[in-house]
Amino acid sequence: MTKTLVYYKCTNELRECKSSMLYVIYILILIIFALVGYAILQIRLFGINVKDFWSFIQADQTLDRLYDYSKRYEYLTPQQQILYLKEAETIFEAFDKMPRELWEEENDKYEFILERYKEIKLNRWSENKT
Repeated sequence: MTKTLVYYKCTNELRECKSSMLYVIYILILIIFALVGYAILQIRLFGINVKDFWSFIQADQTLDRLYDYSKRYEYLTPQQQILYLKEAETIFEAFDKMPRELWEEENDKYEFILERYKEIKLNRWSENKT
């Protein structure tokens, strides 16, 4: 009889432990949804579309890669120039939709990419003209 009593106690403790874990998981999920909702609310209150903000985040990552790439390679082949121009244009579009205060930290990289973009455009234009 004592074995059944011990078994009964252990199974009840396991059930209580499982149910309390489920409550914790449920509360954590609610907190995550609340934080995501709060972030979306703050983005919208700032006057930014969530889709534009997401494209800005992706463009910021691309800006870092393009900056490193342009620092590493001085001379680009015509195919690389075309790819560079396309990537730079997507970055410029995404950054133009965001307030300047949001990307002040990346301003140096942005200006460097813009200058390189202008140089490539002028070189391609002068090559096509002659």
